[in-house]
Amino acid sequence: MREADSFFDTNVLLYLLSKDAAKADRAEMLLAAGGVVSVQVLNEFVNVTRRKLHWEWGQIAASLAVVEELLGPGRALTAAIHRKALVLARDHALAFYDALIVAAALDAGCDELCSEDLQHGQRFGALTIDNPFRRGTA
Repeated sequence: MREADSFFDTNVLLYLLSKDAAKADRAEMLLAAGGVVSVQVLNEFVNVTRRKLHWEWGQIAASLAVVEELLGPGRALTAAIHRKALVLARDHALAFYDALIVAAALDAGCDELCSEDLQHGQRFGALTIDNPFRRGTA
């Protein structure tokens, strides 16, 4: 049973914070339309906002609450998703954490994975990578 059509990589969440208004607006539009994230995406968001942006814990918690309001709770990672990621990493020469995102999106039954980190248009079965921030995208 399909839960949502779009799965969001961490960079989509981070672009909400971008000083580039076009990217921030695009990220906001995408997330407002709904979709799915995994706990891995939420973990990466926390890591970047804490380590690189030096956010306080309260600010991080407030941002995560907004994400959960828009998208629901992050999907748990399972041993089956982990095993699928190992195969994807091996067979498609993906970095393991990228493969884990792809595996989670496949597990969620999504049609597209919105990510700037993977090759736009690449397909993994019914899942297509979409870089919503590429030039010429509005």
